Amino acid sequence: MLQAVLQEGLERVQSFFQKHSCRLPLSPSLVAKELNVKACSFFNSNAVPLKIALINADPLGEEINVMFKVGEDLRQDMLALQMIRIMDRIWLQEGLDLRIVNFKCISTGKDRAHISSGGILVDPPIAARSGLAFRIPLPPTAGMASENFTYSCAGCCVATYVLDICDRHNDNIMLRSTGHMFHIDFGKFLGHAQMFGTFKRDRAPFVLTSDMAYVINGGERPTSRFQLFVDLCSQAYNMIRKHSGLFLNLLSLMTSSGLPELTGAQDLKYVYEALQPQVTDAEATVSFTRLIESSLGSVATKFNFFIHNLAQLRFSGLPSNDEPILSFSPKTYTLKQDGRIRDASIFTFQKRYNPDKHYTYVVRVLREGQGEAQFMFRTFDEFQELHNKLIILFPLWKLPGFPNKMVLGRTHIKDVAAKRKVELNSYLHSLMRSSSEVAQCDLVYTFFHPVARDDKTEGFEGMPKPPETMPLSPTSGRVEGEVKLSISYRNSTLFIMVMHIKDLVRTGSAVSDDGADPNPYVKSYLLPDPHKTSKRKTKISRKTRNPTFNEMLVYSGYSKETLQQRELQLSVLSAESLRENCYLGGVTLGLQDFDLSKETVRWYKLTAVPYF
Repeated sequence: MLQAVLQEGLERVQSFFQKHSCRLPLSPSLVAKELNVKACSFFNSNAVPLKIALINADPLGEEINVMFKVGEDLRQDMLALQMIRIMDRIWLQEGLDLRIVNFKCISTGKDRAHISSGGILVDPPIAARSGLAFRIPLPPTAGMASENFTYSCAGCCVATYVLDICDRHNDNIMLRSTGHMFHIDFGKFLGHAQMFGTFKRDRAPFVLTSDMAYVINGGERPTSRFQLFVDLCSQAYNMIRKHSGLFLNLLSLMTSSGLPELTGAQDLKYVYEALQPQVTDAEATVSFTRLIESSLGSVATKFNFFIHNLAQLRFSGLPSNDEPILSFSPKTYTLKQDGRIRDASIFTFQKRYNPDKHYTYVVRVLREGQGEAQFMFRTFDEFQELHNKLIILFPLWKLPGFPNKMVLGRTHIKDVAAKRKVELNSYLHSLMRSSSEVAQCDLVYTFFHPVARDDKTEGFEGMPKPPETMPLSPTSGRVEGEVKLSISYRNSTLFIMVMHIKDLVRTGSAVSDDGADPNPYVKSYLLPDPHKTSKRKTKISRKTRNPTFNEMLVYSGYSKETLQQRELQLSVLSAESLRENCYLGGVTLGLQDFDLSKETVRWYKLTAVPYF
């Protein structure tokens, strides 16, 4: 139906081009002479925006790609894009290039607009690269693509937080093949979030998923690359905060424009509170780091992505083969493409950290004509996504019952994983023996098609490897590593911000029975301190050699003269549940060596001690 309407409309527009050429409202220097009808399409969203491909009148010019959208107040998109361009200009003037992708939007009438980005809108949305499929590197420039993603993701996080751009889901977060991430569709901002009944769908400060963290880290475990990302976010945020008055004044000028979500001072209140103009840069850094942690652990973001996926399925039915049907698959796959599945079962499960401990299930798949089984890794949430979408596609069919996700009480996570392994095995057994319409549908075959993570088996070769062990020796406790500190003094108070630690090495006493990384935290004293009243501690960072803390350790009521006679002692320890906490390393700094009239930020070597 929609395709027929689109075809009819394109024919009418094409008849116009038989007699006329057309200058593009977005950029009058561009002249189009006709449509490339085969390249025109529509996007599967409620507003059904059109993707229009125009042939350039300049024979040497590239094809002109624009989006045409009707049904929303696109003046708001224009304003949001202008604010982001101003942020980008501020960052560039300060020497920080966050690889921001800027594109144009112009309102051409009531509730309608042209949107252009010089062709980048032909790149797939993040839905097409989300999940672990989104992690596929792009050689030969994979390193640069990863760096572009890290920088642009930091810029997006800051910009969407400051403007509180809502309705963020995996179809309006875009990704270029060069790794640049950017956002489109700014119909909700300044706290006017999408609702699901009485539930606010945008509850995370901004969209930062575990898959995005995977790309930044270059793998499952936290690395110093994520510390760079946190620093980029903090720098970008503090640079914008210095211009709080500019943004508030510009937005206040628009309150009389008739924009539905910018009508008065109450709509500016969020921006003022988000910018925190009254706090110091260090305090703002601590605050934004907590926002990063909150966003990474947000269940609401996963729920919002899921609700949007369901809405798209209801709207468009089963996507075509070149469109993603599951959040973690880059496209749709079929029985004809991959071969008939003879059997699928849960072989085992493995512990992972991304960033928190969880279990992933190893699925063993046997196909006709293939002598060896394939092994692939799927999470419980991905199994649930499969089941929920099967319910939508086959509402009248009796499908196998899916295991209950709810876990009550303080159940051990490994016991839950073991129980779910049995339940998921039973579910797969029933599913693969369902009617052929269900068991052989594209959704099921896409679920069992290998994605990027299945090529990186992390030591899995048909059977789990035994846990890593390390011999204990008098020298195995020696740890090399560095800690990044910010040391400042004001109002008779010493502020020690513990920022990052990098390159902690596993030691015999720091490794648990499964060979995992330590659980580091930092403890400090002002020496001399015979009664240990100056002890301060950070929170514990779980299972990582490269923790980010950005926590403030505060010592109040000290004069500069007193501090000049003190030493700051920092120790890095690993929290162990069944034994004494393990010392990983430390540093002692004489405060007489610091100019307390200004902030000092630098890395310090950690000195290790032998393990006895």
